[in-house]
Amino acid sequence: MQIINGKEISKKIREELRERVSGISGKNKGVPALATILVGENPASKVYIASKIKACGEVGIKSVHHNLPATASQEEIIALIQKLNADKEISGILLQLPLPEGQNAEKCIDAISPDKDVDGLHPYNAGMLTLVKSWQEILNQKLLVSCTPMGVIYLLKYSNIDIKGKNVVVIGRSNLVGKPVSMLMLANNATVTMAHSATVNLREITKNADIVVAAIGKAGFVNKDFIKEGAVVIDVGINRCGDKLCGDVDFESVKDMNIHITPVPGGVGPMTITMLLHNTILAFERQ
Repeated sequence: MQIINGKEISKKIREELRERVSGISGKNKGVPALATILVGENPASKVYIASKIKACGEVGIKSVHHNLPATASQEEIIALIQKLNADKEISGILLQLPLPEGQNAEKCIDAISPDKDVDGLHPYNAGMLTLVKSWQEILNQKLLVSCTPMGVIYLLKYSNIDIKGKNVVVIGRSNLVGKPVSMLMLANNATVTMAHSATVNLREITKNADIVVAAIGKAGFVNKDFIKEGAVVIDVGINRCGDKLCGDVDFESVKDMNIHITPVPGGVGPMTITMLLHNTILAFERQ
């Protein structure tokens, strides 16, 4: 087994991002700025926001935080988003999810300008991803793509794992991970199968895959019977297993196999925030 170390790769990319921001500010072109919005006092969301603000500081991105009460109306949330849309000093807007019960997250996300949608969740950006034909087009157009799927691709690229021509099986069809990571794999010339809860003979399908992306949200669901020797396994799952975190892959089951695999924690997770920083810089450059 060879571990794909997301912490180390993330650290390397952040160093590159810090150099990019330094180059931008050195030319007196301003500084990329990320506006974060937290509605309510969800403890987990507060931790996530704090880690994103800290990461911004590490690479030189300015962060501006807005905390609305849980009682804030949808109109108030959208009004704040529209104010940030119009603020030329703000490069990207991140609305921390989930919102308090009763709020329509989709309507709030739709209110974010596509040019400032650093989460890559706006329908315009999601649609643009389906229209591109190649990875180079994604880079040239500076597309804002959902952070976790983009992190998966960069994990593979920085690990010198070729995607072109590979048989890829993505387990999960969510708008957040499954669909966009499938589009990114296609853009990198892979042959992609999207599997999900209704897929028949799932084990047989994944057993033929060169690359397996597990994003089904079920702890330890994927075991050695799903994986062939020599495969690459990307575990996107984050599940609470007792007092620790575990992925969608049964790590103990596959640890003696000849595979490349991302651990949980320390695999895909660190890359998600790194891609948020990456997108904030892209948004700045686009604007």
